[in-house]
Amino acid sequence: MANIRIPIKVEDALQHPKWAEAMEAEMSALQRNDTWSIVSLPSGKKPVGYKWIFNLKHRANGTIDRFKARLVAKGYTQPFGIDYQEIFTLVEKMNTIRVLLSLAANFSWPLNQFDVKNVFSMRI
Repeated sequence: MANIRIPIKVEDALQHPKWAEAMEAEMSALQRNDTWSIVSLPSGKKPVGYKWIFNLKHRANGTIDRFKARLVAKGYTQPFGIDYQEIFTLVEKMNTIRVLLSLAANFSWPLNQFDVKNVFSMRI
């Protein structure tokens, strides 16, 4: 397990049971959370594509904690200015994390660690 390669292609990921399991977990979470609905594509429009992103999560001692697969939209294929206000995706910024850690240290706030398994976009 120490020599696990992170796949780039879906075909490669599907050859490894742990990556296939991670993909299945992602799809199950997307379906369970009712993340999308199937609608007709307006005439003359192209759908935004998608891509699988793979990564390994490690424990503090360096061993593999879990295999992680994310299905993401290729938002960069979207025509400029069209439907830009429809979807919001939360992205953490290091400066924000630093400010929060500084506040916690200065005000003696307790800190907890957690891992977010699934993040879902929300309509504005």
